[in-house]
Amino acid sequence: TFTAWCNSHLRKAGTQIENIDEDFRDGLKLMLLLEVISGERLPKPERGKMRVHKINNVNKALDFIASKGVKLVSIGAEEIVDGNAKMTLGMIWTIILRFAIQDISVEETSAKEGLLLWCQRKTAPYKNVNVQNFHISWKDGLAFNALIHRHRPELIEYDKLRKDDPVTNLNNAFEVAEKYLDIPKMLDAEDIVNTARPDEKAIMTYVSSFYHAFSGAQKAETAANRICKVLAVNQENEHLMEDYEKLASDLLEWIKRTIPWLEDRSPQKTIQEMQQKLEDFRDYRRIHKPPKVQEKCQLEINFNTLQTKLRLSNRPAFMPSEGKMVSDINTGWQHLEQAEKGYEEWLLNEIRRLERLDHLAEKFRQKASIHESWTEGKEAMLRQKDYETATLSDIKALIRKHEAFESDLAAHQDRVEQIAAIAQELNELDYYDSPSVNARCQKICDQWDVLGSLTHSRREALEKTEKQLETIDELHLEYAKRAAPFNNWMESAMEDLQDMFIVHTIEEIEGLIAAHDQFKSTLPDADKEREAILGIQREAQRIADFNSIKLSGNNPYTSVTPHIINSKWERVQQLVPKRDHALLDEQSKQQSNEHLRRQFASQANIVGPWIQTKME
Repeated sequence: TFTAWCNSHLRKAGTQIENIDEDFRDGLKLMLLLEVISGERLPKPERGKMRVHKINNVNKALDFIASKGVKLVSIGAEEIVDGNAKMTLGMIWTIILRFAIQDISVEETSAKEGLLLWCQRKTAPYKNVNVQNFHISWKDGLAFNALIHRHRPELIEYDKLRKDDPVTNLNNAFEVAEKYLDIPKMLDAEDIVNTARPDEKAIMTYVSSFYHAFSGAQKAETAANRICKVLAVNQENEHLMEDYEKLASDLLEWIKRTIPWLEDRSPQKTIQEMQQKLEDFRDYRRIHKPPKVQEKCQLEINFNTLQTKLRLSNRPAFMPSEGKMVSDINTGWQHLEQAEKGYEEWLLNEIRRLERLDHLAEKFRQKASIHESWTEGKEAMLRQKDYETATLSDIKALIRKHEAFESDLAAHQDRVEQIAAIAQELNELDYYDSPSVNARCQKICDQWDVLGSLTHSRREALEKTEKQLETIDELHLEYAKRAAPFNNWMESAMEDLQDMFIVHTIEEIEGLIAAHDQFKSTLPDADKEREAILGIQREAQRIADFNSIKLSGNNPYTSVTPHIINSKWERVQQLVPKRDHALLDEQSKQQSNEHLRRQFASQANIVGPWIQTKME
């Protein structure tokens, strides 16, 4: 271990030792070692080969060690020159303690305790690692790997290491340290594992190499940081200038972009859109503006700080680009505040205006819907021609129903006027959906005009039909009044014409013929009456046909139809000649009988007396 430690320093001088108790006997490499590890020049060594030269060189080395405050107990130049291994190793250990371990300082502890504390701090986060000493705490090799992984995690896959495989762990750490950290292998894995208590000095020596390797890197980093800090101080003012310019540009750009938004007073169409604008404005106040206020304050602080630093550095004052002075930013900020003033109040007023518009629009929709629901089917009802097939009583009922509808229509006039007034108000208040409102209102008004016109037309049609039906009804009544007695006359005539007659004398038949002739003389007048009655019926039908009135059926005042009258009249016409023939035939018979009676009577006047005589 000591040999490897010495060689790790001697190689910097381009040399090394093979045998520690032989190669330091002349004192030359010992002095060289001390020069390398101390960074100081020792007295010029003697180059002679004699024992005295070697003792002098070793004494120079020992004197240098003593000058560093190290007490060399029982170690003399003669023992080293004589190759005393124990004394040589003791001297090397003393050098290691002084130059590799004594200067270690961690949290107010130094040397061995400092090195131990450093190991504990570095390995604390690692499982299965508990460094309490410089012997058995290192046997499983995990502590060595943890030290490397803590500083160079890319070199060790710590999670793959196993506590039950110490040889592999140790060799892994030794190989990585030698290959990547320039720490020569100073220990043997098998020796450590197979020794109940590994050599403390060997472990400390090797571990100190890790400390110096990593702390050396840290010192180099610290030095680099100091250089960077110096450079940063030199560049800080430039960065502050650049930061000011960028921050000022961004802030002015934000102000320039925000002012038109705040000055925009163009109203939106819906409450939702205006509420979104109000929410955006409140987000601006709550979220977007506060950081900009902070940026503005920070910009002024940075500007003043920069000017102070420049003044302290005896450098010229910073002059921002044109338009980016603090005064320019303050002017822009004032414009922003002016634009912001009253914006929220305008938004709230607009929302209230839109709420009123929405209320009016909803009121318009409700009234329009009620009206449209009421008018549904009304046009069809007014256009129907049910009066064409109605009776007079039906017509009177329809007229009463129509009068009730006209009252209802008049009652709805107020609603239509309200609908039109609301639509007008929505137009005057610039309601966004005015076109659809106007279209709906116009449709309602047009339909209202149509309903009014249809109502008037239906009333005229009903009243006209009523008058016509009253005329027809009067004709029907007159028809009935005249048809009934005429029908009775025809029925009596048919009975008389068909009545059986029995006569015994010519006088009787002649009386029947005279009566029949008398009856026949009334037929022209009867025919005129028939035609007059039928003319009444035809007039009623003509009026109905002319006015497209569909009569419901028979005359309500009589069951005697024109067909019945005509049928019976034809029957009378048929029965008259039959009666004529029957009477003439009977007249002939009676005339023949009369002739026979006369003949019998004349004979009776001759025979009668003869018979009487005979009887007497």
